[in-house]
Amino acid sequence: MIDREGNQKWGKMDMKLLTFVDEITGKYHLGVLTAKGVLDISGDFETLQDVMANKEKAEALIEFYLEAEYIELKSIDELKLGPVVPNPEKIICVGVNYKRHAEEMKIDIPELPIIFSKFNNTLAAHNSTIKIPEDTYMIDYEGELAIIIGKTGRNIPREDAMDYIFGYTNANDVSDRSAQFATSQWLAGKSYDGFCPVGPYIATLGEIGEPHKLRIKTYVNDELRQDSNTNDMVFKSRGLVSHISKYMTLKPGDIILTGTPEGVASGYKTADKPWIKAGDTVTVEIESLGSLTNRFEKE
Repeated sequence: MIDREGNQKWGKMDMKLLTFVDEITGKYHLGVLTAKGVLDISGDFETLQDVMANKEKAEALIEFYLEAEYIELKSIDELKLGPVVPNPEKIICVGVNYKRHAEEMKIDIPELPIIFSKFNNTLAAHNSTIKIPEDTYMIDYEGELAIIIGKTGRNIPREDAMDYIFGYTNANDVSDRSAQFATSQWLAGKSYDGFCPVGPYIATLGEIGEPHKLRIKTYVNDELRQDSNTNDMVFKSRGLVSHISKYMTLKPGDIILTGTPEGVASGYKTADKPWIKAGDTVTVEIESLGSLTNRFEKE
């Protein structure tokens, strides 16, 4: 059985990284979010994985740019953001990983992590619009803390697992419950286009402090639906990374969604459950990670 506890080991490079769309070329650019704006570093690093592979160079260059007498910074509010990792090799998800969520769903707390996947077609960005497919009527939100893997690893020892984590971001594991539970496999209900928004940025380890003491909230429009803390996780980051790496090689840029807390629409005891509908806006807000907001419209 996996140890369900995990202590944090901090990284040396502290920054917030995001992806945005160049308004002229339409291509993704990599940026660093600072207190004064976004620094475009795409001239030096084409992808997030390039930063991961050259951490010391990245840290030195960013420090140099920020100390320059004149530097062009962009307002994040004026940028069209992309998914924080536009093309990960893997999107791995963990089910029933909060104790109180298991209780609300009347499910036994798992002895091992429940692992499933999403694909790159599900990725969406902060402030993007997500289409609700035709003939679906049980669309649910799942605010989640997501791990971003920083280096390649297989059979990673639990005590070394935090060294393989580059940072964290917000995610929403949007789910069509009617398709999810139509069979014993969840994949169909998790795989619609745009059903995995991530962002708005990745915060490296030192930026967020202890990742298992973060308040996590989800709003639908202005109504607070989920309000919990990552300390309620059954399996924490260290155990998840170690466990998952037994079955597959983790690569830089891989995303691991760590599960959702209590408060999902499917957990409501009322007959008329508050599913997401066209016109709704859903916001996932995690302490130290900002807010991930998406509007839902009919396809």
